[in-house]
Amino acid sequence: MFFETITTINPITQALIATLFTWGVTAAGAAMVFFFSSIKESIMNATLGFAAGVMIAASFWSLLAPAIEMSASMFSQSWLPAMVGFLGGGAFLFTVDKTLPHMHPDMKNGETEGISTTWRRSVLLVLAITLHNFPEGLAVGVAFGAAAVGLPQADITGAVALALGIGIQNFPEGLAVSAPLRREGMKTGKAFWYGQLSGVVEPIAGVLGASAALFMRPILPFVLAFAAGAMIYVVIEELIPEAQNGRHSDLATIGTMLGFAVMMVLDVALG
Repeated sequence: MFFETITTINPITQALIATLFTWGVTAAGAAMVFFFSSIKESIMNATLGFAAGVMIAASFWSLLAPAIEMSASMFSQSWLPAMVGFLGGGAFLFTVDKTLPHMHPDMKNGETEGISTTWRRSVLLVLAITLHNFPEGLAVGVAFGAAAVGLPQADITGAVALALGIGIQNFPEGLAVSAPLRREGMKTGKAFWYGQLSGVVEPIAGVLGASAALFMRPILPFVLAFAAGAMIYVVIEELIPEAQNGRHSDLATIGTMLGFAVMMVLDVALG
């Protein structure tokens, strides 16, 4: 009944609703600062590892695999669009990462990435997580747009599974912004505000992704692979290093395995 109802909604609206949900879960994670003044390093490492596992699985099961299947009926070299799109997504995030000023929670004051800036630490932390969330919102939007096109390799249940998986892993990402800010003495309400603000880009990216999938059907395999490449870049460049930082790398590894398994089950069972 649920899937029959959602198919009657415009796919761009579907993507908007789904990414509003993922943003909401980011806010729920950030809201943990109302209950805890600090988060144990072991818990943070495990949850960040879990988020990495979800994103790795989603990149393959929900994005790359459908892109390769679609390419088989559209191009003589089925691997080419997926490869070009995948590397393009990584190159895009690399360029943004080197351009947009931001900083990670484990950096000291004065240490930043991107171009030099005098922006405050809180703003730079939010921008770092925003970089994570853009490809996640894009991926969800592309999945809903691809399902609406009617290709057999993509369906609404798979798009919903992807949104659920991204939502689950957004919980620790919201916490990863608000908890360090609270620990540094920022007021609880303000720390929460900055934490949830990092997810506001997801609905924007979701609408853009769905629109791209609907109106650029011939390059849909490239778009799917592009989203996958952007997500994998985030995992390798930031999530895994942050999760492995400290004395609890084994918990981060276990979290990654569990996250991958959860997303794989969601995608295969629902998709």
